[in-house]
Amino acid sequence: MARTRASDFEEKRHSLLMTAAHVFASQGMDKASMAQIASEAGVSKSLLYHYYPSKDALIFAIIHTHLETMDLALVQADDAALAPRDRLRALVRTVLEAYRGADDAHKVQLNAGPALSDDQKARIVAVERRIVRRFSSVLREVRPGLDRADRPLLMPVTMSLFGMLNWVYMWFREGGPVSREDYAELATTLILQGVDGVA
Repeated sequence: MARTRASDFEEKRHSLLMTAAHVFASQGMDKASMAQIASEAGVSKSLLYHYYPSKDALIFAIIHTHLETMDLALVQADDAALAPRDRLRALVRTVLEAYRGADDAHKVQLNAGPALSDDQKARIVAVERRIVRRFSSVLREVRPGLDRADRPLLMPVTMSLFGMLNWVYMWFREGGPVSREDYAELATTLILQGVDGVA
């Protein structure tokens, strides 16, 4: 008979992901072990393996869950009725809010490439591309000239915005002089004023 799923399965799974992300982020993918993660989480190795059959499956789950959560938040926040510049501001705020409390998962995402199989990488890239396309489509509305065939700047501008957002964890501190909302406005303004200059 197949083992039935406990009522708190998803809650335990999320807790294990958070703990594992912290261990991977602080120890590195190679040094961190399943035994260490189980110990940090206060569970047995057998229970950890019940949820995640291997280290690479655990790393994949951390990244995929992190990105899917962000993608869903962006879907919910994206309002096509807004003016393109306001729509971009809302999306930038959503990304920075999705990063709240997710520094460890974000570090794993940025550093875990070699630990993943080709299939796992492909599934992660698919979500990343959905997220990037959402931003590039809004930037195209802001400045259609970014997408000229003879001067294709749309993707460089889009990825420049993600460059600003993806490295926030390196310097941002909750309760510091700059709030997430402040930085969302700053990053959006830098991009909008930048595209006005280059388009």
